[in-house]
Parts: sequence; structure tokens; C-alpha cells
Amino acid sequence: MAEVKRNISYLNKDFNDFRTQLINFSKTYFPNTYTDFSPSSPGMMFMEQASYVGDVLSFYLDNQLQENFIQYARQTNNLFDLAYMFGYKPRVTGVATTAVDIFQLVPAKTVGTSSIPDYNYALNFPENIEVSSIARTPVSFIVQDSTDFSISSSTDPTTVSVAQVSNNQPTYFLLKKTRPAISGDIQTTTFSFGEHQEFPTVQLQADNIVQILDVTDSDGNIWYEVDYLGQDAVYDRIKNTNVNNPNNSIEGSDAPYILQLKQVQRRFATRFIDDSTLQIQFGSGNTTDNDEELIPNPQNVGLGLPYEQSKLTTAYSPTNFIFTNTYGIAPSNTTLTVRYITGGGVASNIEANSLTQVDDSSVTFLQSNLNATTAQYIFDSIAVNNPNAATGGEDGDSTEEIRQNTISNFGTQLRNVTADDYLVRTLSLPSQFGQIAKAHVQQPTNDNSTTTLEIYVLSYDINKHLRTPSFSLKNNLKTYLTQYKMIGDTLTIKDGYIVYIAVDFEIITLPNYNNNEVLRSCIETLQGFFNIDKWQINKPIILRDINVLLDQVTGVQTVKRVTITNKVGVSLGYSEFAYDIEAGTQNGVIYPSIDPMIFEVKYPNQDITGRVVTF
Repeated sequence: MAEVKRNISYLNKDFNDFRTQLINFSKTYFPNTYTDFSPSSPGMMFMEQASYVGDVLSFYLDNQLQENFIQYARQTNNLFDLAYMFGYKPRVTGVATTAVDIFQLVPAKTVGTSSIPDYNYALNFPENIEVSSIARTPVSFIVQDSTDFSISSSTDPTTVSVAQVSNNQPTYFLLKKTRPAISGDIQTTTFSFGEHQEFPTVQLQADNIVQILDVTDSDGNIWYEVDYLGQDAVYDRIKNTNVNNPNNSIEGSDAPYILQLKQVQRRFATRFIDDSTLQIQFGSGNTTDNDEELIPNPQNVGLGLPYEQSKLTTAYSPTNFIFTNTYGIAPSNTTLTVRYITGGGVASNIEANSLTQVDDSSVTFLQSNLNATTAQYIFDSIAVNNPNAATGGEDGDSTEEIRQNTISNFGTQLRNVTADDYLVRTLSLPSQFGQIAKAHVQQPTNDNSTTTLEIYVLSYDINKHLRTPSFSLKNNLKTYLTQYKMIGDTLTIKDGYIVYIAVDFEIITLPNYNNNEVLRSCIETLQGFFNIDKWQINKPIILRDINVLLDQVTGVQTVKRVTITNKVGVSLGYSEFAYDIEAGTQNGVIYPSIDPMIFEVKYPNQDITGRVVTF
């Protein structure tokens, strides 16, 4: 039988193109077989059904292809998978940070002719105690570091003041220590495992998951979180005591903890599947197997690597010659208890003096055989407070933020080389350490004798207004950047400046339009334009853009005037620093100052005003 050749078009994508092509195909190759192409004919019914199927298949084909690219993917699970593939960890929430003062009373005791605190009544607060506010909707914070009132040093000072006096002699002293705290609640769940299975996974489902706090099994073994299962060692900290460090514990009084590398077999890796699902994956090894020993093999590096002639220009990881066949052991015939932290968000940016409640159920005295009455009085004296407002709380990454952060993060390859690298890394601060709302990196100029890279940062308060970040947040950022910066780079983290502004405008409306409705639409348009999410440090205000934007509002005939003024006054809720808007305006552009700053309309409902005028 002779081969039948047909002219087939592969360019059709939608229903109409398929339908037109099928009609032309029938007319070309079957001109006498079927001639009724009216909309109600049976032949057209089959052609349109085929076009319908083709259109649907074309849509799903395009959609599946689109979901393979980070720039175009729209489904949440695909975005998260692509982000992890490129080395970026999406944030589902951002926690607030603040400093919490912890107080307790201790009785006085007489030594010679002096009265000093009796530290036998010192209390010990373990790690991860919860403090909370007493508002209608309580917000909880977690003090992750332990607090030992019997110890005072340059790195962990105790403030001592006289609390009560009798006959001109102190009877009680007030002790105070300060600890950083992050917003969140501690939750607990369990997972049971049966017979051994390679690479088992479990899913933790909750809103606003911040981090895994700890994982222990039925036998009391601790499981450690790693970035990837092939990572066999984790950083561990131990107290810098004479027992742990007999040679340097005295000289190392400025280092309360010793950082050491610890090899672990029981480990797991985590990744977010979507905004509310965290997947936990374990290794493939069995506790009865002895294949976790790592043997360095120099044949695996340099010229010894297979398939290559020369490795003179190849970059290496210091661990690429260490291999393990199991990627850690898998839990079997046990139950894992997982404690994790949830919380964060803008609502966690609480005001100062809000955290006054503390969970003292795990607080203990360091000494025994104490006077019961005095000990109970001391225990009842426990108090906490946050002298400064919490900052850094923010919602998780939006879809577009995941895309842009992933693309930028992949380009840096976890290295900070350029100013943009430092900017991306600053905005990628892990959520458990706080959230940077705005950042700007300023490089030294050629004629500047200093080589310090200056990073200006701002955070949000509870109302999502910009504010200068707390010391705790900036210190967390400094520590975080240290592990990514180049050896020769010097960093300084500074507060950005905020210039509060108000906008006033005049418009002429078209005939037959309601002036109030047009005016309200203009104000809403400007509120969207000055939404703080759209503004960055050192971004100028282009007055022409505002005029064009108002001109596009339905009912506006002419924009007569747009005026930007500076809002100043601490008592009014603004800054104490003024900015000369007129001097900073050139050719219709309001430029920021030399010092990095950002413009903000703090109260858009009252600071954006307008009126309708006539010619």
C-alpha cells in the first residue's frame, strides 16, 4: 500500500485554530466525502469535540512546561521544589526578636561588715522558656538561651540593685539578666516507625513553622538537623568550664561556650513542601550496620578524579573526598518526639513592656536545703519584661519574592562577592533570627580611605511601619553574614534613616463625574503607589510619575498640583529629624539624602489629602 502523505500543521494551540485546521484538512483531502460544515452538522460536532480535546491538551502541556521554570511557575509546591533545587530556602514566616530582662530577688547575707547577695538562692532558667503578653490576643516569645543567676561575667553580666531595706541595711537584692528572645510557640508531635526503611519521610503540618527545635527517640537518642543528609558533622556547643576545657577555661572567660565539630549518625534534613507542610527526611542506614565510618580518599580529589585530564582550574569542596554509603541511619522500631516552633508574622512585633508573663514550671534552684518560706518568696518574685519593642516580624515570602530571591541566591552560589550578594544575603536572614524589611549596601568610593562595606537596615513594627531594628536583630544579622563574607571584607551594620512625608494634590474633574468618588479613587491610587512594600532605601520620588498616575484615574481631567511635605514630630508619631524636601528636589525629582534613607507615608489615611478645584 502506498504511503499517504498529508500536510499537517503543528502550530495550532487553541480551540479556534484546531477547528479551522480540521475544516481546511477535510476540504483539502476529502472534498467529496463531506461537504456540510454548518455549525449544526454532525461532522462539525466531531471536529469541535476534537478541537476541544486539543485545546485542553495544549493547555496542560504548556502549563506543565511552564511549571518547570522558576520564572514562570505558579503552583506553590513547584515553586518550593525549584527554590530548593537552586539552593534557596523559602521562608514561610519571619519571627520578631527582642531583648527580655529576667528578674529575681535574693536575700542579703552579711560578710564582715557588708551585705551581699546570697547566691545560694540563685535560680536557673533552662533553655527555651516561654514568655508572653497579657493582651487580648497573647503573643508568646521563646528565650532560647539558659539563664544562670549564680554566674556573672563580662559576656553574661548580672545587674545587682538593692530591692528592700530594713534598718538602713539591705534585706533583698534584685538580680537582672538580659536574654534575646524570638516570637513563637513550642509545639510537640510524635512519629512512629516500624521496620527499617531506607530514606523514610514524615510530614509536619502546621501554619507558620519557624524551625525544628529538637528531635529525640524512645531511647533518649538525639537526632540532629543538617542541611543535607550527606553532611555527617554538626556544630555543637559546650560550656567553657574547667572540666570541659581545663587548659583555657580561666583565660577564656569571654567565651562562655566552646564551639566544636561533632560527627553524628542520627540526622535528618528538612524542606518545606508548601506554606504549611514541612517534610522531614532521614537516611538509609541501619543501626545494625557498620558502614557509617568515613574514610578520606585522596584519590578522589585533584588529578585523581576520573574522567578529567586536568583539574588546575576546578573548584573543590573540602569534603568532596569523604563519602558515606548511608547518609545517616534511618529510625526503626521507635517513636520520635519532635518539638518545633510556630509563630512570627507582623503581629509579633509587640510594643515595649508587653512581655510580663513567664512559664516558670521548669525553673529550679541551683542549691538544695534552702529555707522553704524564703525559697517560695524568691520563686514568687520571678518577673520578666521587654524594655524595647520587638522588631523583625514579617509574613513569609510571596510568590514573586520566592522567584526573585531564588534567582539572586543561585547567582551568588552562597558567596558574598559583590554588594548585591550582601544585599540578598541580608534579606535572606533565617526567620528564627528576625526579619530585615529594608536593606541597602553602600560601597566605599575610590577616594575613600576606608574599605568598610556599610549595610543600612530597617525593620517593621507591629503596624508594619518602618523602624530602626533592635540591637538583637542587628547582632543576629552580623553573626549570620560572618559565615558568608570574604576574608578581606569588613562590614558595618547601621540604621537606615526614615523620612516621613505627606502628599497633597489638586485635580480638575471631568463633567458629569462625582467629585467625591473621583477624589476617593485618587487617594486610593496614591495609597497604593506609596505602599511601603514598593519602596526601597535611596529610592527617589519622581513627581511626574505621580501626575501620570493621577491622570489615569477615571474622571480626572487635569492634575493641577502635587506637593510633598516632610512630617516631623515625635509627639505626632513621626521622627525628630527633618528633611528639606525643597532643597532635595531637582527637575521634578525628590532625591534622598547622602545618608541612606527611605521615604514613607506613615499614616496614609491622614497624610494623603486632595481636593477638587476649578480652572
